[in-house]
Amino acid sequence: MEAGLDEAGRGCLAGPVFAAAVILPPDYSHSFLRDSKTLNHKQREFLRSEIEKNALSFSVKPVDERTIDSINILKASIKAMHLSVKGLSIKPEHLVVDGNHFLPYLKIPHKTVIKGDNTYMNIAAASILAKTYRDEWMEKLHKKHPEYNWAGNKGYGTKAHVEAIKNYGLTSYHRRSFKVKSLLQYSLFQNQSLG
Repeated sequence: MEAGLDEAGRGCLAGPVFAAAVILPPDYSHSFLRDSKTLNHKQREFLRSEIEKNALSFSVKPVDERTIDSINILKASIKAMHLSVKGLSIKPEHLVVDGNHFLPYLKIPHKTVIKGDNTYMNIAAASILAKTYRDEWMEKLHKKHPEYNWAGNKGYGTKAHVEAIKNYGLTSYHRRSFKVKSLLQYSLFQNQSLG
């Protein structure tokens, strides 16, 4: 029983980081199933339904902005992955993790794989669930703060998102960590240089 793990939202300025763990049947395959970033919204939603229907077990968990700021985004991503493994209804015997950073969980053997979402079906499935659940979360937050267009940018640091932060300030959903500070400082420096 092998679970694939991946996260979504690591590079965002706002919102939680989400991680998913997925155990697929040994013989499961789908021609569309690959890294969520290479798929469009409609394909991801279709595959989310397929994965939820066919997976032996799956779990998706967030770690909020305050935790990200207090322990850093890498540790928060790993924590979200640990929570997603804990949420599985079947205890996996092995974990494959997208990327090159992970900390052991419950002594379950693991392997990290750079670009694993392109080579492992279970990691690709985890990638799709983490991405779709997080996108859905950000679309709900958009209704509270439409001025940041989180329905469109999903909390990533687009030029319009940075402009909105400069105009309206930070919300409680924005991260206060180094990346946000440095991006805003750079943006303000650019404006001063132009002025």
